[in-house]
Amino acid sequence: MDKDNKLSFSSLTVIGVMLFALFFGAGNLIFPAQLGQNAGENLWFAVTGFIITGVGLPFLGIIAMSFSGSSDLQELSSRVHPTYAVFLTSLLYLTIGPFFAAPRTGTVAYEVGIAPFVAEEFHQVGLLIYTLLFFAVTFWFSLYPAKIVDNVGKLLAPGIVILLAILLFMVVVNPIGDIGSAQGVYKTHAFAQGFIDGYNTMDALASLVFGIIVINAIRKLGVTSKKDIMKATAKSGTVAISLLALIYIGIAYLGATSTEAFGIFETGGPVLSKAASHYFGTFGLIMLAIIIILACLTTAIGLITANAEYFHKLVPKIGYKTWVVFFSLLTFVIANFGLTNIISFSIPVLMFIYPLAIVLMLLTFLSPFFNHARIVYASTTGVTFLISIFDGLKSLCNSLGIDYFGWMVPIVSFYEQVLPFYNQGLGWFIPAIIVIIITGIVGRVQAKSTVRA
Repeated sequence: MDKDNKLSFSSLTVIGVMLFALFFGAGNLIFPAQLGQNAGENLWFAVTGFIITGVGLPFLGIIAMSFSGSSDLQELSSRVHPTYAVFLTSLLYLTIGPFFAAPRTGTVAYEVGIAPFVAEEFHQVGLLIYTLLFFAVTFWFSLYPAKIVDNVGKLLAPGIVILLAILLFMVVVNPIGDIGSAQGVYKTHAFAQGFIDGYNTMDALASLVFGIIVINAIRKLGVTSKKDIMKATAKSGTVAISLLALIYIGIAYLGATSTEAFGIFETGGPVLSKAASHYFGTFGLIMLAIIIILACLTTAIGLITANAEYFHKLVPKIGYKTWVVFFSLLTFVIANFGLTNIISFSIPVLMFIYPLAIVLMLLTFLSPFFNHARIVYASTTGVTFLISIFDGLKSLCNSLGIDYFGWMVPIVSFYEQVLPFYNQGLGWFIPAIIVIIITGIVGRVQAKSTVRA
């Protein structure tokens, strides 16, 4: 086969490891540990749900971008409507960028990797100093996105994999304790809760952004045809998601076996700190700090770079480097509100935007069957929007600890009565499938009528 149509194994591995490094950040460490602690004996049901949204959906997102042939997420989502495309793309970038995911990288890195070495009364000052340095480094790397494969794929990612492998090897060979009991909703709906927990990683959203980075990297290596780009994307994506899946399972198992010795924590961060200290003492804490900082730094670089590139394209009068400065500063400020606040206010947005992203992926793959008819894209997205917006509002009320707004109550009550899986956060799924089938048939009929005419 001509070399234009095939990349070497080493090239695919480098791109796959780069993609893994871009995905693997703050949430990929703390959320599986938290899930493991709470899922207990129902660990494997919960992990299965988590793997679907935390690993399967990011893989589908990468493939969807390649399959669609679109130059970016905005072009793909414009199949719904051009205005909607700008809205969804901007919200998605800001969500995985300066509003939530990017600040979380700095905050988690500090709280899990650095805070154990800082006296409690100095934590806020420590966070300020650390995030200033952290996002200064992020800013410097983000100024030179052309070097992202070398800087991220070859330099930083292998360190993450090696250090994590050491810790997880010890967890498997010598578990801290027995697997504990399931807590709360994990007692009865472990799979559904694990599915929702996977949202918190934000990797499925990021895949719609990082997919373009991967596709461009493949093109720069000489692959030109859509079919071969898609094959290379799938192969490099398999490398990334395989690493993610193994680490998620390992960290979740760590969480499940830690409750007997450590108790149950509010977040997964202390689980990792305690485990590292348990196995390796102070050296373990230092090792964990290195893992956290590397993992979070690689993700932060990718997020700031992607946001700056998109908004420069959207508003070209403002230069790329100016956007890098703006987003680096904004991310630094939000990071200093603290991890708890960042997570609390991200969940409502994720409950709203995730279904929209998932539906867009599904429609991308099904599009040839209904001849790319806009009626299918618009109708399915509209129905999903009307349901997910209330999921987001419900989560917002829960995060703020307030009652539902009065006008919400009858609508939420109606959804609870008629929508399957609504209380598990999946009420949008069946209506979306029904609308795809009905409007898909309409789209095919319209296409045939147009051909005959």
